Amino acid sequence: METSAPAPSESGRYRQAAGPLHTIFLLAILGAWAFLGRIIADQMRAAVNPHRLRFYALTLLFEWLLFIFVVVGVRRSGARVRLVLGDRWQSIRQVLRDIGIAAAFWIISAGLLLVLGWFLRVSEHRPNMEFMLPHRGAEIAVWIALSITAGICEETVFRGYLQRQFMALTKSVPAGILLSAVAFGAAHAYQGFRMVILIGLYGAMFGILAHWRGSVRPGMIAHAWQDSLNGVLAGLTRH
Repeated sequence: METSAPAPSESGRYRQAAGPLHTIFLLAILGAWAFLGRIIADQMRAAVNPHRLRFYALTLLFEWLLFIFVVVGVRRSGARVRLVLGDRWQSIRQVLRDIGIAAAFWIISAGLLLVLGWFLRVSEHRPNMEFMLPHRGAEIAVWIALSITAGICEETVFRGYLQRQFMALTKSVPAGILLSAVAFGAAHAYQGFRMVILIGLYGAMFGILAHWRGSVRPGMIAHAWQDSLNGVLAGLTRH
């Protein structure tokens, strides 16, 4: 069974997926979303019955618009979308391989997150996150759809696109992974400072995985599974 992807050439590793203006515009959009998300989160925390489905729908729309913005920008630059996604699956064996890698990554990262979460004392912050977690069957179903969307779109935007852009800018793999992780954490500012740090560290783990595999697909699977599980468990514990 294959365990690693072919090492990219030096020129391929630092190749930009789009022009700098496109990247700056994307970062500005992410910053605006983080600001808006914080306002919405504060309103939902204060509400007796927060409109979670409306929040999920808005997030779904934003995620896919980001995905489209990145794909269109990459294509307009003359590059293939494969540059940010990685090579397509060519066989069932490759699909199963990436599922296995995603499962192993999820187990390892879950353990690391438990340790990091304890160190950052994020459990003290959990009550502030109740506003966004699903409570009923319909909310759980939409949450799963949102989780799958986050796996696809966020891995494409942050690990596939931004990580590559930052690597090209700095000519450094570690710097590219770090800067992308910072952007990933900052985009979740509505969850609070401690969660921003934890999510940023989680993003760095995904960044290492994407760079090692030369593909964001294993990360998409693990990301979607982790987010789905969080919501499903939260919903089940209320019944």
